[in-house]
Amino acid sequence: MNSLQSIGDIDIVAIDDDFIIINKPSGLLSVPGRGPEKVDCAWRRVQARFPEALTVHRLDMETSGLMVFARSLVAQRYLGKAFANRQVEKEYEAVVASIIPGDEGEINLPLICDWPNRPRQIVDHDIGKPSLTRYRVLARDTPSGYAGCTRVRLYPLTGRSHQLRVHMQALGHPILGDSLYASESTPPSSRLLLHAAKLSFPAMNNSTVTFESSVPF
Repeated sequence: MNSLQSIGDIDIVAIDDDFIIINKPSGLLSVPGRGPEKVDCAWRRVQARFPEALTVHRLDMETSGLMVFARSLVAQRYLGKAFANRQVEKEYEAVVASIIPGDEGEINLPLICDWPNRPRQIVDHDIGKPSLTRYRVLARDTPSGYAGCTRVRLYPLTGRSHQLRVHMQALGHPILGDSLYASESTPPSSRLLLHAAKLSFPAMNNSTVTFESSVPF
């Protein structure tokens, strides 16, 4: 397994025969959106150097951090199945509004798309899909410019759209810089303070591989 330097502002964390790991910057789509203005994305940039690259999962545009791309259809199916079967361990780091009193906890709230206001997601106990997030407090009243806030490690056990963002809002601690779910009282930030910091999954050679990315905020 080798590592390369970068593709533009995308750092390549590792490259293997079966996959490529990148560090996606905040503000870049994972895959193309609708319309010519949304063609630029992480997948297109990776594919410019590695034409065989195939998508496996996504990060929200505003979220930075680790993403994996497959290098063949076989690898894509294998990795996709690992994500679907919850064999992939994901850890995120975030800075959220106000002080969380306990050191750790669990958020078990079903989520579904708020269709009239898509892409927003909402908690719906009647028809929402089961969604589970665990969290651990790393620091309170953090000294790096986020007074009155809490730095947390987030562990999504399911992979719903906007899950971490909606769950933290529902807990009463929206993530700073969240254009969809932060309230007017949330301290301002120039970007969403959410970063995919750790990714661990079973490789095709039956070993477990783990990658980490330093948090840029």
